[in-house]
Parts: sequence; structure tokens; C-alpha cells
Amino acid sequence: MALVLNEEQTLLRDSARSLISDKAPVSHFRALRDSKDKDGFSRDLWKTFSEMGFTGLLVPEEFGGSGLGCVEAGIVAEEIGHTLLPSPFLASSVLAASALQRAGSKAQKAEYLPKIADGSAIGSLAVDEGGKHRPHAITLKAVRSGNGFKLNGAKAFVVDGHVADILIVAARTAGADDDPKGITLFLVDPRAKGVQIERTIMVDAHNAARIAFKDTEVTADNVLGELDQGSAVLDGVLNIGRAVVASEMLGAGDEAFSRTVQYLKERKQFGKLIGEFQALQHRISHLYVELEITRAAVLKALQMLDEDFDNAAPIVSVAKARAGTTGTLAVQEGLQMHGGIGMTDQFDIGLFMKRMRVCQELFGDSNFHANRVAELRAY
Repeated sequence: MALVLNEEQTLLRDSARSLISDKAPVSHFRALRDSKDKDGFSRDLWKTFSEMGFTGLLVPEEFGGSGLGCVEAGIVAEEIGHTLLPSPFLASSVLAASALQRAGSKAQKAEYLPKIADGSAIGSLAVDEGGKHRPHAITLKAVRSGNGFKLNGAKAFVVDGHVADILIVAARTAGADDDPKGITLFLVDPRAKGVQIERTIMVDAHNAARIAFKDTEVTADNVLGELDQGSAVLDGVLNIGRAVVASEMLGAGDEAFSRTVQYLKERKQFGKLIGEFQALQHRISHLYVELEITRAAVLKALQMLDEDFDNAAPIVSVAKARAGTTGTLAVQEGLQMHGGIGMTDQFDIGLFMKRMRVCQELFGDSNFHANRVAELRAY
């Protein structure tokens, strides 16, 4: 397939861009941050997202969604990246919706997917337990108790976990702590006894949570997918999340590039526009090329997820790694070309650097995915 958007996808991009740039520019993010909003995102804007159909992009039509694919989810995420919009889109509309769609029973899908599609419920995926992404290093234990299980352990970096109405928790039901086998996914009510949630506002002022489970009881009906076989589902869902995060990083990097180009056209030094200096022209041209290569890699990853899901892992890792290195280059070059004032809160460029740093770590940084490609290719 050609690495360009088709007509319907272009219309979706234009629709998302119009809404987000109008209703949620960077000033919207600043207002949420400075007001210390208890949710960290706008419920009213989330309702508008639902009315536009964005919350149900990956939900099948039979459950009230649009039944679209990862390319469409990536399109919306890229526009989110342009304005740093805080939103449960990744956590709920992408990760939770994908996990339920791919592994849920008929009853689970019927109960949760319509609510995710219409935005009335927010889901979140709880996987990582430490400072770095290690999706198979699961120590949170699920031990049989009566006709169900008791969960004991903790999760970190749960994106938008503080506002979740349903948690999808990866727990160890068999095997060693770093064994890909023996992982089971559970649907957990965050209001259940024994669940403690601590909101953690990250360096980029976006939202995550630390969640502890102490003898939290779940029934066999709360198992998402098959017992001890959750790693395959988890890997697939994480691949979707990685590609969508790469799309957001692409949007943030592209915005940093555009703002820097504009600054080069306005800032004068030694009586000349700094954009006239050849050294800066070379650097900004190099950045443009890197962004376009990354754009192709990200779109290819999204297309592979829609067309050949089981074989998409290598290109997804390529896309996430490239988005990390290119996005980092974009914000670093933007900051340097703005000069020291770029790190002050007066300028937005520093906000993009902080967001890029968090997205780098989310679901694996560039080094993680370079190593993953090597392992997948048996190097």
C-alpha cells in the first residue's frame, strides 16, 4: 500500500486538526496545568471527542464504534501531538478498546465496548512495574482464591489510571517473574476493595498513576482472554499503543519543527534574520528529512497493524525507535535554535521537549526497540 493517506483518512485528519487546533491549542494544556485540574483533562472536550466519533475509532460498529483501524487512530494521535492535548485517547480509545476487542468474551465486549465508544467510561492498561518498560517482568501476583483470584502487587506509569473506570491489569499466574508465559490479563474495578490509586503528574504535566493491589478479589469472569496466555494479547495491544504513541511523537516533532522554522524567519542577530545563516539552514533541512522518513515508517507500521497484524512487530519497533530519535532531535534543535529563552515557560518549545521525553519512555524507548528488532530478526 502506498505510504499516503486515502481520501477518507485525509478527511478524518482535517476534521481532527480543525477540532483540536480550535478547541485545544497549547494554551488549553497550559490552563489545565496551571489550574491543577483534578482530572488533568477536559471532560467537555472528551464529550466532543465522543460526538465526533474519535473515542470509538477502534470499536466495532456492532458495539457503537466506527470500526476503523490503527491508521485512523494514528491520525488523531498525531494531531493530539501538535497541541500537547491531555486526553485519555491513548489509554481508553486505543489500549483498552484494543484489549477488549482482541481478547474479550461476548459478555465483556457487550458490557464495556459501548461505554468506551461513547466516552462514558474510560479504560486503562496497567502493565509496567518499574522505571523502564519491561512488559514481561510481571511480579504482581494473582493467586487462586475460591472461584476467583486475589491480586497483590503494584503497577507504575499507568497512563490516565487515576480517572479509569475499568483497569486491564497484567498479573502473574504462573512461571518466573520474567517469564513471558504465565501472564493473565484481568478486568479490575478501580473502586474494588484493596485498590489504591495515586495520581502522578509527570514531568510534562500529563497524567499517570501508581496503583497498588492488596488482596483485591476478582472472579473468573474478570479474566480477559485465556488463563496464563495473556502475553500474546498483551504484546499485540502494546504494539498498537507503540505505533499510536509514535504518531503522537511525530505530531509533536513536526510542530516543534514548524515553530522553529517560524522563529528562524523572525529572530534577528547581527542585523540579519538567523534563518539566513547557512549552518542553521543545513540543520533545519536535515531535521525535515528525518521527519519525513519517520512519517513513512510510522504510517507503514500503522498499515501493517491493520493488514498483517501478526507480522507487524518489527516495523512497529522501527517506527517507535525512529519516532524517539527524530522527535528528540526535533525538540533539541528547536530548543537550541531558540536559544536559552526556549527553556523558559514563556515559550512553548520547552513543553514539547518534556512531552517527547515522556513519550520516549512510554512502551519502550529507542534503545529498547532497536534491541527488539535485533531479537525479532535473530541477530
